Amino acid sequence: MREIVFDTETTGFEPSDGHRVVEIGLVELDDHFPTGRSLQFYLNPERDVPIESQRIHGLSAEFLSDKPLFADVVEEFLEFVGDAVLVIHNASFDMKFINAELTRVGKTPLSMARTVDTIEIAKRKIPGARYSLDELCKRFSIDLTARSKHGALLDAELTAQVYLELVGGRQRGLALAPVETLSQIKDDDSDRARQRPAPLGPRITAEEITRHASFVATELGEGAIWKLTVN
Repeated sequence: MREIVFDTETTGFEPSDGHRVVEIGLVELDDHFPTGRSLQFYLNPERDVPIESQRIHGLSAEFLSDKPLFADVVEEFLEFVGDAVLVIHNASFDMKFINAELTRVGKTPLSMARTVDTIEIAKRKIPGARYSLDELCKRFSIDLTARSKHGALLDAELTAQVYLELVGGRQRGLALAPVETLSQIKDDDSDRARQRPAPLGPRITAEEITRHASFVATELGEGAIWKLTVN
């Protein structure tokens, strides 16, 4: 199962207010295992970046002024995403922004039905906990030293680690041994169970057998269930 852990940084909270995506970070998982493939874009939002947003992610309009537009990277983004499940921390936020960008360039929005929200998983797994990415990383002892500010790729990598902790998938599943390996094991006598040269004798004594037969005959009598016949 291919999954893409996905995060964005933006100029604000609502695309309906004219806010735009300024960074996209994507991390690939295969069967709940990081493949090492990732993708990152800084984007020119074609507008100012409020100081409040700069305090969160550190990306200024000056820094982003020479970066590509979303229209310039949309095909590479969609090719990398493919039809994979999208794993997102607070999916509704990132999806509304990426779908606003896709709509802006005439592309079909991504379906919310293909998303997995790590906040929702955390609410089911650890009810009553705090569900921010920082708090979940601390709970699972995930290193946060590189996170002085938010960053889409860094946060996608952290979300991937949190997700794997939540679903118990940090280790790759067991693989079956190839046929030739099984044949080698079968042909190797070193670990085979050894057969006794003669079977063990009965541990019950003749006296115990006699006493048991007497008990069955005298104490249980003819009413014993195993002596009854079915008509």
